[in-house]
Amino acid sequence: MAFVEPVTLRERGVRLEPLDASHEAGLRAAAADGELWKLRITSVPEPENTGKYIDDALRMRAEGNRFAFAVVDDTTGTVLGTTSYHDILPAVKRVEIGYTWYAKSVQRTHVNTTAKLLMMGHAFDTLGCHVVGWRTDNFNFASQRAIERLGAKKDGVIRGHALRRDGTIRDTVMYSMRAGEWPEAKAQLLYLLERHALA
Repeated sequence: MAFVEPVTLRERGVRLEPLDASHEAGLRAAAADGELWKLRITSVPEPENTGKYIDDALRMRAEGNRFAFAVVDDTTGTVLGTTSYHDILPAVKRVEIGYTWYAKSVQRTHVNTTAKLLMMGHAFDTLGCHVVGWRTDNFNFASQRAIERLGAKKDGVIRGHALRRDGTIRDTVMYSMRAGEWPEAKAQLLYLLERHALA
């Protein structure tokens, strides 16, 4: 039995469902909203590579390394983007959250916060994780701010860690949250979502 089993999570009009080939057209449209593949600090696929992106995610699921979700508007069924558990380590009950990107039109809305709330809650409360981690490009300052807003702590920087899509070598900023920190982080995220709902 896999550590992360297929599951659909929903909250506040956002639905996370296991990514599969049926999401290809929607994911392609989400990537086209803002031409996200042109950003050098993300891993958003070019439109013609969306199918391969999904195939790679499914292969990694079969290998037990990654479990990808489509992020969907629960009312309309529109695919808004994708996010994943990855670097899944059952022996130490640790997952990371990443491979996250959204259509430009839903960036800086409640979508990402809601998706992270769902994933963190599932990781800590259902899977019994001791630690949830995140990693991002050292130049992806928006991502770093978003991770810090979740309540994650910066662990450090791994220098010369990975290749960017343009062939340059990036440093990777690592973050984590321990299970004992989750209740306070959850309360803060719910507070932020309530404030957004009232805005």
